[in-house]
Amino acid sequence: MTPVREAIRRLTAEGALQFQGNRRVCVPELTLAQLDELAFARQSIEPQLAFLAAQKVTPAMISKLEAIDDSLNAAVRRGDVKAYLEHNHRFHTTLYEQAQAGILFAIAQMLLLRGGPSLRVVCGRLGTDGLPDKHLQALAALRAGSPEAVAEAIRDDVNQGIEQIRMTLQATSV
Repeated sequence: MTPVREAIRRLTAEGALQFQGNRRVCVPELTLAQLDELAFARQSIEPQLAFLAAQKVTPAMISKLEAIDDSLNAAVRRGDVKAYLEHNHRFHTTLYEQAQAGILFAIAQMLLLRGGPSLRVVCGRLGTDGLPDKHLQALAALRAGSPEAVAEAIRDDVNQGIEQIRMTLQATSV
């Protein structure tokens, strides 16, 4: 298979794309019911990954996460949606990789992939002004050596993102 076909096949298998017939694909629109499922799964998986990662994180990794978050914050100030989304994804995946929990990490990657297009829509409509995150709280908890507080910060971060998507979906479905 060509690399593009293989990528489309994988993205379709993971639910990030859907076939429209006649060799066409599109990004599926997220419904409120699907958002509830996504929220439940992310709220279950990602805090656990953060908890496990916090038990293994090194000062060098904390510095790396701080640099990613600094880049994310700079993207927000510039109004650069694409860079914001890339750095936000990188922050989460860099943290979760530290957990060394392959099954949970693969599930989290799929969940981030499923929610990504909707987050892009939210950012496209609202821009980056006032985009909340709990990365600073997660970083402070990592520096303090508190896996429980890291998990809570990531749970709050996930919840904020889900609620941003929910508000946008509700506004467009009315």
